[in-house]
Amino acid sequence: MTLLDRLNEDMKQAMRAKEKEELSVIRMLKAALQNEAIHQGVKDLTPDDEVTVISRELKQRRDSLSEFEKAGRSDLSDKVRSEIVIVEDYAPKQLTPEELENIVKATIEEVGASTKADFGKVMSAIMPKVKGKADGGAVNQFVKKYLS
Repeated sequence: MTLLDRLNEDMKQAMRAKEKEELSVIRMLKAALQNEAIHQGVKDLTPDDEVTVISRELKQRRDSLSEFEKAGRSDLSDKVRSEIVIVEDYAPKQLTPEELENIVKATIEEVGASTKADFGKVMSAIMPKVKGKADGGAVNQFVKKYLS
């Protein structure tokens, strides 16, 4: 079952259960996936492309959440928090900090990095491995920690 099929099934369930917020988020995710397919000029997205779109949507919401919290808009931050929970259901399982740390250590050894000058080389080797499974900021922090 593709992600689009799963979204269609969940959309039907949300309609039956009259869950307006969940329905809205599912429709938005579905539209984002369809827009990406149109942008790429393909009929169906690859699983990697789907992960990229879901990760992008999740990141947008997390960024919005931090902005709303800075502005003291608890009404909007509560709404975005609930959207994040729904979007996370469709995102791949996130790596734990320990798993991420192990991947960073292994990649640093694999690439042969030893100084901060090797930062870009390490990041370009790690990001494809953790695509959609870890936040880039967290990866960045671990790499900096081990290269300094």
